[in-house]
Formats: sequence, C-alpha cells, structure tokens
Amino acid sequence: MAADYAGVRMTLVTPTIASLRPYEPGKPAEEVAAELGIADAVKLASNENPLGPSPLAVEAMKRALTDVHRYPDARAHRLRERLAARHGVGMPEVLTGNGSNELLELVVRTFCTARHHVVFGEPSFVVYRMTCLAQGVPFSAVPLRDETHDLEAMAAAVTPQTRVMFIANPNNPTGTHVGRAALQNLLKSLPPEVIVVVDEAYVDYADASDYPDAMGLRGLRDRLIVLRTFSKIYGLAALRVGYAVGPAELLDYINRVRAPFNVGTLGQVAASAALDDRSHIDTSRLVNRDQRARLVVELSRFGLRVVPSQANFLYVDFGQAVEPLYERLLGLGVIIRPFGSLPMCARITVGTAGDNDRLLEALGEVLR
Repeated sequence: MAADYAGVRMTLVTPTIASLRPYEPGKPAEEVAAELGIADAVKLASNENPLGPSPLAVEAMKRALTDVHRYPDARAHRLRERLAARHGVGMPEVLTGNGSNELLELVVRTFCTARHHVVFGEPSFVVYRMTCLAQGVPFSAVPLRDETHDLEAMAAAVTPQTRVMFIANPNNPTGTHVGRAALQNLLKSLPPEVIVVVDEAYVDYADASDYPDAMGLRGLRDRLIVLRTFSKIYGLAALRVGYAVGPAELLDYINRVRAPFNVGTLGQVAASAALDDRSHIDTSRLVNRDQRARLVVELSRFGLRVVPSQANFLYVDFGQAVEPLYERLLGLGVIIRPFGSLPMCARITVGTAGDNDRLLEALGEVLR
C-alpha cells in the first residue's frame, strides 16, 4: 500500500506489515445462534474452560467493581507476590502481561532487531510468526515431526544471530508435548546467548508421565523464560491475564517496554482469587481428562485421525477439505476451528459432556 505526496511515492507500511493477515478468532457463539434463530450454539473453537471461572474469582471481581474509576496497580504487586510465592521465586522474577500473548510480543520487541533471528515450530501458536513479521525480525519456522516439536531440528536452525526460541508445550494447535529428557537436553545444549521461551498456556491439562514442568528446569540455563496464563484452566480469558517467570535481569528489560496499567484491576483480583480455588482447578482438569478421552474414541469411530493431546483440545485430521464441513457444522450450531494453512485439519476444544454430545450428533449428520 502506498501514498503519493507531491509526486513522491511513499510506502505507507513496511512490507512485513502489508503481508500480515489479522488474527482470526473463533466465531462468537451468540452471533451464530442469532443467525440461526436458535437458543444457543456450542463454541468449541477457542480452547476456553467450558466450566467458566472460579466462583471465588467472580466474587472478588464484584467486590472490586466500585473501584474501577481508579487506575489499576501498575506493578500488579499483590498478584505478583502470590505468584512468586506459588513458584518459589522472588518478585523481580515475575512479570504480568495482558495475557501471555502480550508477553510473547514484548520478548521480541525487547530483545530482537532486524539483525537477529528467532526459531519456533510450525505449526504452532500463530503469534510467534505474526510478532516476528510485525517487528521485521528474521525467523526459522521448523516443521513439526509427528505433530510434535522437533527439538533437534530446532537446535540445528540456531545461528549466531539467534536471540530467541519459542517452544509451546503442550503445542497449539496439535496438543502434543515434548518430553522431559528432550527438553532438558535442548536447554543444556543451546548457546548461552539464546533466550528460550517455554509457552505453557496448557500446562494444567498435561498429565503425561514425562511431561516437563519448565518451572523446575530453570536451573539448566540462565536465559529461560516460562509463560503461563489465566485464560485456560482458570477460565478468565476475557480478563487477559498472563505472566512470565524468568531471570530478573531479562524481566527488568521487558518491563521497560511494557505499557503501564497493562493488566486491569478486575483481572488482577480475579487471578489472585482463582489461585485459591483448588476445587475449581481439580474439577476442570478431571472433566477435561474424561471428556478428552471420550472424544478421542468417538471421533476415531468416524474414521478420523485424532492426534493424542495433552491440552484441552484435539487436533483432528478429517482426510478431506475441512472448510465445507466447518460451514455445515456452523449451520447446526456447532463451532470448531479450521486453519487455512492446514486445509484438512481442525482443532476442537474439549467441552462439557453436553457440548460434546451436540458436537458428535452434528458431526454424525455432516459426515453421513
């Protein structure tokens, strides 16, 4: 896109910005239901907790409503204090963000220029690629192997210019994970100047015996940042609260770039309260485990290939173009997540038993 001023042709945006496509979220359930004229639609597209937020978080927000005329605590002191105690680190080693999404962007903005290089898997969380393109930072998108991060290939992609490596574990959209031994070997083998960011948005759903909690691996290298979010199992996606745990020096630099008041008051108090509701977390994890196993069996009976998942969603290979199936499911009030770059695959969030009943009934009709 260009503009013409006094006969001088000027580019309006950088080529990388011009090449970007806006992030496409899952279609809102309310919009689908209104279009169809039905009471409700089932949204299984955005990996939200179908049980909703903790009642403790809801009550905390109600109490805080009378203070919304005040700016939030710019340092998120109380929440960071709670998180530091939870993970056994100092407060300077914790930084909050407007969802972990913002923290991913801040890492690239803080540490990378066009002279640097970033490594991540493909397909993985689309924000890694979008952020690098937006900032004009070269990157290597290393293909997955068996729908899982190929850590050996990612290590081989590192160059003297590599500043950051992103690893989603479990991975989005495939739901797969890298094991403890493989991640340990990677962390020990990479050059010390590389900042490794382990994105653990779905960590609370992982139950594989070899799943590595990256918080426990921080002693293996100095430049390791672990990201978590309150958007998934805590059920606070609308409030946009995420956090990073990492070396105080690195987080101090990121904090200089971070916008003031990036996490609102309601998000801070809700997240703090949600940390105390172990019952809600345990129930959410149990429902997801049982319904995830159920969906693997039932979807496989349709002849679909379902990738084993450690998250709250399933990556499904339909063996045919997904877009027409997606549109027909929409017409039945069921929303899943197709991907333009993966035309035969879709991601399906694990819902409640009732949600999944509607999904399976609709899929049965569509696939017939």
